[in-house]
Amino acid sequence: QVQLVESGGGLVQAGGSLRLSCAASGRTVSAYAVAWFRQAPGWERDFVAAHHWGDNTYYADSVKGRFTISRDNANNTVYLRMDSLKPEDTAVYFCGAVKRGPRPPPRVSHEYDYWGRGTQVTVSS
Repeated sequence: QVQLVESGGGLVQAGGSLRLSCAASGRTVSAYAVAWFRQAPGWERDFVAAHHWGDNTYYADSVKGRFTISRDNANNTVYLRMDSLKPEDTAVYFCGAVKRGPRPPPRVSHEYDYWGRGTQVTVSS
């Protein structure tokens, strides 16, 4: 069992920055890869970024070059640094955990085993 708690969301103007945190707990958390997804009202939960073994990271094209995912293994926390925010980044951001394997983490939400409750990010124009 893995528990995930997101924090760091808020209201920011376009062009601003936020850093989201995903605190993971559970006996086997190190065996899981963690990814960020986001969901706007009326839309599906979409992949944003994922962290895999070592420094391997993956991003959606829409956030590449603006968002950075990182993992602090000592504190079991995964961060999402978001820069140059745009109004279209407005959504609830969720972190999800999936058992690590040889392939990169999936980009579809239904393949994830655990989810946090999300944190709201609102970007004003």
